[in-house]
Amino acid sequence: MADKKKRVTPYAVVCIVLLIALAIFFIFPLYWIVTGSVKEKSDIIIKAGEAIKWFPTTISWDNFARLFKTQTDFIVKMPLAIRWLFNSVFISVISMLLTCITASLAGYALAKKRFWGRNFIFSLFVCAMALPKQVILVPLLSEMNVLGMTQTTWGSLFAVIFPIVGWPFGVFMMKQFSESIPNEILEAARIDGAGELRTFFNVAFPLIKPGFGALAIFTFVNSWNEYPLQLVMLTSSEAKTIALGIAGLQSEMSNDFGLIMAGAALAAVPIIIVFLCFQKYFTQGITMGAVKG
Repeated sequence: MADKKKRVTPYAVVCIVLLIALAIFFIFPLYWIVTGSVKEKSDIIIKAGEAIKWFPTTISWDNFARLFKTQTDFIVKMPLAIRWLFNSVFISVISMLLTCITASLAGYALAKKRFWGRNFIFSLFVCAMALPKQVILVPLLSEMNVLGMTQTTWGSLFAVIFPIVGWPFGVFMMKQFSESIPNEILEAARIDGAGELRTFFNVAFPLIKPGFGALAIFTFVNSWNEYPLQLVMLTSSEAKTIALGIAGLQSEMSNDFGLIMAGAALAAVPIIIVFLCFQKYFTQGITMGAVKG
């Protein structure tokens, strides 16, 4: 029997048109930043009566040259903007690793272990999710000052990392994933003589790996965008992240938009790479548990 041709319904056409429109809507800012970073000043600043220049008249790398002009010594001599980018990547990667490890272990314990106060501890995590981060900025700064972490460059970087590691949403998310682990598999591993850590890493972790990958992306993006905490903790020029560095390029009287967009284009590269590497786990983590059967 010949395969029947799929009928294109009006609903499918509407969905495709909406998806294309949304894709253009979300991609356009990135396109404008990338093209703006290689535009000349005359192409960026439009005078009254002139048409918007959607494409650069001539490709110029002057904005990136000025962005990398200021040098700093860090292991080797490098542009200060690269040091800012390194700080952002360092904070985000270390926060991602520590958060994923602690959240997966804590979520597994809250989901599969029975101990006194388990529900109360989980309730505290849920309540902490509703607490605005700005409320705890001053206590966090006081705590890090007492520990002496804000006086050095590396100490201030870890002063940003440690508060992110205790992200309540990560524990909540991994607990929900750990709930789907069959108890029979865990009991079989214990009967075979596996310890708690071996049971977790060899039996439980492969089952919650999609959630682990999704949490990795969420944590990386959250720490990358954690501007208020970085603004309070990172005071020296060499300790700044790329977000703080770009904000510092703005002036009160005038803005060099070409230079700012060059910094924004540089800042977008790591986050795009991380999403492309983890997108499989991200989609699995979002859809896992949506359909039960």
